[in-house]
Amino acid sequence: MKIAVYQAPSPKGDVERAFDVIAAVLHAAAQSGAEIAVMPELFLPGYNQPNLARQLAEAQDGPWERRLSDLCIAAGCGLVTGWAERDGARIFNSAGCFDRTGRKIGHYRKVQLFGPMEKDVYTAGDSYTVFDLGGRRAALLICYDVEFAHHVAELAARGVELLLVPTANPAGFDNVPDLLVPARASENRMTIAYANYCGVEGNLSYGGKSVVVGPDGAPLCKAGRGEVLMVADLGVADALEPAWLSTQAADRRDL
Repeated sequence: MKIAVYQAPSPKGDVERAFDVIAAVLHAAAQSGAEIAVMPELFLPGYNQPNLARQLAEAQDGPWERRLSDLCIAAGCGLVTGWAERDGARIFNSAGCFDRTGRKIGHYRKVQLFGPMEKDVYTAGDSYTVFDLGGRRAALLICYDVEFAHHVAELAARGVELLLVPTANPAGFDNVPDLLVPARASENRMTIAYANYCGVEGNLSYGGKSVVVGPDGAPLCKAGRGEVLMVADLGVADALEPAWLSTQAADRRDL
């Protein structure tokens, strides 16, 4: 199985441009043989767009999700992307997963809101989502969530072997893709795809360095600072010798 990760400049609130980008990415990912493409956090309408998020946020099964489903069908490729979700008076920092037939197979609301802006605009989620993707048990987290070891460990306990993470990691936090994501992958024997922004959006600069990390903590592919579409073959991770992988789950002692 191959997965694509798109490290993207923000659409900066231009929703039509965002859909055009998603369509192009899905077609390119499909041509590369990818089962699914992972986009950054809140790609609709852009991460650093709190006022537009309040104005434009949509309910599940609304026009945005129907368009995303249609794009997956047209390209023959699945999609994970972040978007602003409205549920009554509340707005969530959400991510959805669609398979290559356009069927929605996962929906997740960010649990660990980061910083004043997110806490002002969004309501925190309160549950995980676990689903099957290409014969693998998969799940979604969003950005700051993956930095908390207990969330990833809980997903591993539920059988998750592939974690898909849209993110908006700012410049200056390279420790996340360089250290924390590989640690989470290694200690849980899990493959993690971490899709970040690049460039600048308003007063926020993004750090790039999107990565797909195998269950041994080693990168299967890793971006620099600029825009890039990466494709990782998870068969490389599947071929790892079990003796090379962490046994922390079996060896853990609680005092």
